[in-house]
Amino acid sequence: MNPLVERFRGAVEGGRDPVRAVRMAAYMRDQFRFAGIRAPELAVIYREAAAGLPRPAVEADVTAVALACWELPEREYQHLGCAHLRRHADLLGPTSVEALERLVSTKSWWDTVDELATHVAGTMVDRHPELRTVMKRWVTSDNMWLTRVAILHQERWKRRTDAALLFEFCLRRAGDREFFVRKAIGWALRSYAKADPDAVAAFLGEHGDRLSGLSRREAERGVEMGRAAPR
Repeated sequence: MNPLVERFRGAVEGGRDPVRAVRMAAYMRDQFRFAGIRAPELAVIYREAAAGLPRPAVEADVTAVALACWELPEREYQHLGCAHLRRHADLLGPTSVEALERLVSTKSWWDTVDELATHVAGTMVDRHPELRTVMKRWVTSDNMWLTRVAILHQERWKRRTDAALLFEFCLRRAGDREFFVRKAIGWALRSYAKADPDAVAAFLGEHGDRLSGLSRREAERGVEMGRAAPR
């Protein structure tokens, strides 16, 4: 097994809290097993485990760690895998798409999917604009988590957001009945509205009736926040 993953395993085993693990699993609807390690402690585990190890040389070195973490039972391992991808997202490009799709589509829930969307897919597309074609494929996917990634991948781009692409994606899935897709549309529009409230307001004025109430309310909240912010 990869040396970094071995260090993860040793640290997670040493940090188990069975009582907290039960509460954490319940919060996630008992979909995953937990060791009972909180996010700040996981950040320390990652930092200490990575210390002294060489920086990955190629994309496959990065994705191999994440894929190995996805094979381990406790949810903390998937969070550590996300941390590794986030730290080395600058190395990832077109040859990592297959691995990313597998990670998004496996053991899927908002906690890992949103991290992969904003800090991994977003960075990949930002550095490799040709990967927009992948996002265009994912937004039409029958897998709602791939769709969510496509909608959210620009969520932290602020004024660098490709508004036309964002609005296109929102309209493509405007009639979706899945909560996680409708919420993603609202969050993406809300985030962009903080940077350009007038653009989102204009979009809502023209297409707001096509959005779900949930998506529209989130977008309107973003417009209010954007217009209230100091200029």
